[in-house]
Amino acid sequence: MPKKAKTIVIKIGSNVLTQLDGSPDKKHMATLVDQMVFLKEHGYKVVLVSSGAVAFGRQSISFTGKTDPVIQKQILAAVGQVDLIQSYKGLFSDHSVQVAQLMVTKEDFRDRQHYLNMKNCLSGLVKKGIIPVINENDTVAVTELMFTDNDELAGLVAAMIDADVLLLLSNVDGIYKGHPDDPDAELIEYVGQKMPSISNYIAPTKSSFGRGGMLTKMTMAKKSADLGIEVIIANGKKEQVLVDYHKGTLNCTYFEPGKSKHNHKKWIAHSDNYSKGEVVINEGAERALTSGQITSLLPIGITEIRGDFDKGEIVRIVNDKGQKIGLGRAEFSTKTAVEKIGLSHQKPIIHYDYLYLFDKGA
Repeated sequence: MPKKAKTIVIKIGSNVLTQLDGSPDKKHMATLVDQMVFLKEHGYKVVLVSSGAVAFGRQSISFTGKTDPVIQKQILAAVGQVDLIQSYKGLFSDHSVQVAQLMVTKEDFRDRQHYLNMKNCLSGLVKKGIIPVINENDTVAVTELMFTDNDELAGLVAAMIDADVLLLLSNVDGIYKGHPDDPDAELIEYVGQKMPSISNYIAPTKSSFGRGGMLTKMTMAKKSADLGIEVIIANGKKEQVLVDYHKGTLNCTYFEPGKSKHNHKKWIAHSDNYSKGEVVINEGAERALTSGQITSLLPIGITEIRGDFDKGEIVRIVNDKGQKIGLGRAEFSTKTAVEKIGLSHQKPIIHYDYLYLFDKGA
């Protein structure tokens, strides 16, 4: 198990906070709060990403006749978020611990300055001993503005605040070779940086209350681990899951972290949806970038520029076969970049400090 961490992001999924009939499991919620306080008392800085607003909304709102599913979800989220945060506030207050609420959408992570503003806010709350409770703003986030699920949001938050550990609590012990309900399915306890992809083992199922599935969880876990964050997928329904984590006895799937990346790279790693264009590179440039050496992307290795971007915006890097290689912050606008295609003795179009390469094992 990993060493004791200073900053831990805990993501609690919808199924962890609900009973079989979909109603809120407030008794178990109280148990989880007790354990988060336990971690705090043992020196951890806790940040909570919590699902459950829609499930909480179902206890007080019913619909008659035909209601648009998107509007229905927005109403449930708007009403349920109040109940969710009030429940957390009351439970943490019993331990004299203060909480703060942050509601976010993908748009909040797009602009670097906005991203830094959020980072500073979260850092300030944590330094004051206040536990941030973060959730997606489902009342305004629809279609392309939505996170895949709160695992993606938790990964973004962990990267933003340079967390040591990302703990994803689901309703199973971790990732299995096969379906978790199969008694013969084997729990994958350790995923190393050099291991091949484990996606073929994952059964294509997802939560009855959440949007994501185990494949989404695995993809996000691999990305976060690549950024230098220890990632654990564990069963949040277990009575002492967080205490067991602290003791090092937790039954889970553990993702080995890679070398910690600079915060700029962490932001860029999660910026694929915000990329403004593509830079097509030749085989030589691809070999150089993936060699493991500190290498910037130079114009001589570029064969084509696609899209319309300004200096400082995020662009996707692809090879001549159309395969995604990575992401980077453009040092030139489209017009200037096009003029420099194939030229030698030029400044990088993407500097190494602002370059993120995708993990091919994910």
